[in-house]
Amino acid sequence: MAEMEDRWLSVDEIGKYLGVSSDTVYRWIDKHAMPAHRMGRLWKFKKDEVDEWVKAGGAADKSKQDQAE
Repeated sequence: MAEMEDRWLSVDEIGKYLGVSSDTVYRWIDKHAMPAHRMGRLWKFKKDEVDEWVKAGGAADKSKQDQAE
């Protein structure tokens, strides 16, 4: 069962995991280089890659940071 915990997540699943909408997930893929893998027409995610990306500030709103500086 441990291998099922490390399965690929869909856009909806990763959105629920992070507490954001699917639209936000697609925007982060496009604008913030969110770690995502294309499988045919679908985007898939590894939870550990997304966790590292979030911890590194990948989801931070850089436009607000630019305005503050």
